[in-house]
Amino acid sequence: MEGKNPIQVTDRLFLVLETLAETGPASLAELTHRIDLNKSTIHRLLSSLICVGYVQQDAESGKYSLSNKLLTLSARILSHMDILDEVRPYLKQLSMDTRETVHFVELDGHEAVYICKEEAYMNAIRMASKVGIRIPLYCSGVGKAILADMTDEDIRRIWEASAVRQLTPHTIIDYDLFFREIQEVREKGFAVDNEENEAGVRCIAAGLPNYKGITRYAFSVSAPAARMDDERTEKIARMVLETRRKILAKR
Repeated sequence: MEGKNPIQVTDRLFLVLETLAETGPASLAELTHRIDLNKSTIHRLLSSLICVGYVQQDAESGKYSLSNKLLTLSARILSHMDILDEVRPYLKQLSMDTRETVHFVELDGHEAVYICKEEAYMNAIRMASKVGIRIPLYCSGVGKAILADMTDEDIRRIWEASAVRQLTPHTIIDYDLFFREIQEVREKGFAVDNEENEAGVRCIAAGLPNYKGITRYAFSVSAPAARMDDERTEKIARMVLETRRKILAKR
C-alpha cells in the first residue's frame, strides 16, 4: 500500500473491519463480492489488519474474522466512560475545594495512565500532565496508592519491571526504602509524592477499587511544594480520603 493516499488507505481498512463486523467470518471471495475493491487490494488490507492483530484467519476454513482485540478496546473505552461518569463530579469538587489540580489515573502494566485532569484555575499550578500520558508507579503518589493494595510479590515484580531512575533528588531508588513507603501508605490510607516525580510538586493520592474490589484507579491532588507544608498536607489528605469515601458510598 506504499504510495497510497493515507486517508484512502485508512478508509479502506475501516471498510474491511466494518464489513467483517456485519458478516462475521467470511472468505476472501465473499468479501470481494461485498466490497467494491479488487481481490488483491482486499487481501493486502486483510494482511495488514492481521499484522496489527485486529483480524484473524481460521487455519481450516481460511475465513477471516475480527479478533478479540476490538472487544478489548471496546471494554476499555466503556470502562473509562463508566468510571469517569462516576468520579468526575467528585474530582471537580475536590479541585474546587483545594484550589489545586486533581488527577485521575488507571493502572496499565507497571505504569499508570492519566484519564482525567481537573484544574482549579484560581490557584492551581499549571502542570505538564495531560490525559493519555503515562506515569511510573514507583515515583508517583497515584502509583504508590495503587501498589499499596497489591500483594508484596506483585509490588516487587512491578518494581523490577520498572526502569527505576533518579528523576529528581527526592526519587526513591532503593527498594527497601520504597517498600517502607508502601507500608506507610497501607497504614495511613493515602500516599504522598514528595517531589519524587517532578521537582517542586507534591501530590496526595488515594487508590480507588473497581466494582470487583481491585484497585486499578487512583486520584491525587497536586500542588507546589512551597504551599504544601505538613499542616496543609494533612488537611488535603483528609479531603482526599473523604472524597474516596463519598465515591465508594455511592456504589
